[in-house]
Amino acid sequence: QMYLEESGGRLVQAGGSLRLSCEVSGRTLSGQFVAWFRQAPGKQRVFVAAISGHGSTDYADFVNGRFAISRDNTKNTAYLQMNNLNTEDAAVYYCAAQRTYSGGYTFWGQGTQVTVAS
Repeated sequence: QMYLEESGGRLVQAGGSLRLSCEVSGRTLSGQFVAWFRQAPGKQRVFVAAISGHGSTDYADFVNGRFAISRDNTKNTAYLQMNNLNTEDAAVYYCAAQRTYSGGYTFWGQGTQVTVAS
């Protein structure tokens, strides 16, 4: 079993930055895919970014160079650095780990709220 806990979400002004953290317990994060998803009110949850066990990264098109996903296996923690935030980035951000063969993720956190004020 793997437990994921997100933190770092808060109210930020448009144009500002936030760093979200995803602390993992129960199992080592080393070698595992980790991803961030987000869900805005009334919308489906969508992919934001992912990082492989080897450090390869992938981003949704809307990120457009503003976000960076990273990991620190020594701390069993993954991060999402978000810069130049806009109101469309407001959402609950979820961390997920252990990608399946079908492309889904086995373990999920409870989410952290990001609010962007214009």
